[in-house]
Amino acid sequence: MPLPTVILPGYLAAARDYLGLEQSLNQAGFPTVTVPLTRQSWWVTLGGRPVTPILNILDQTIRQTLAQHQATQINLIGHSAGGWISRIYLGKEMYCDRIWNGQPLVHTLITLGTPHTSQERWTRRNIDFVNTTYPGAFHPAVKYVCIAGKAIYGKPSLKLGEWFTYQSYQITGGIGQCWGDGITPIEAAHLEGATNLVLDNVQHSPQSSVSIKQGKAHCWYGSPEIVSEWFQYLS
Repeated sequence: MPLPTVILPGYLAAARDYLGLEQSLNQAGFPTVTVPLTRQSWWVTLGGRPVTPILNILDQTIRQTLAQHQATQINLIGHSAGGWISRIYLGKEMYCDRIWNGQPLVHTLITLGTPHTSQERWTRRNIDFVNTTYPGAFHPAVKYVCIAGKAIYGKPSLKLGEWFTYQSYQITGGIGQCWGDGITPIEAAHLEGATNLVLDNVQHSPQSSVSIKQGKAHCWYGSPEIVSEWFQYLS
């Protein structure tokens, strides 16, 4: 019987944005639940504030899932910021007056388009803590799988969409002219020591205004045809 899976949404995302991904994994035989966040859940973390409120809800969801399935471990999927927040949860060093030590409860951590690095001063408060305290695939007992999308090349431009992508890559990884998923450059989405994957034509979020305007099919990490390329790592 596969381990239950918990999805942690990305920054300012709500659980409802992940219904398609959740359904795809359930249909594939992996019992899956999404941490019940709303967009308002993130407001208390704005400006680089601690992500403790998100960690609290994550911990509650994991323990409820373990009890429901009478399991001792879960698989954890973190999309975007959910990936580096999950890395805080695994650790046993003090973070804002609490030690989470979730590592014994997590068998596999899969990160989807997670910016594991940042040059932005507010985000760095948390991400620098993660990378200094738990560098790379830090916990030997946890299987780390880091997935990056290769969909959009960043380039300086006066067009709003292209300018946004370039700036996002620049702020995240320090280089704007590179490949990524439109938000996170490939290199920033990977960790040393992890199983690092690159999936072609995969964009960062469930919705893309650029794709809609251009009339193009939009695939993200949770699209059914893309999930089939990585769900085997939950086994």
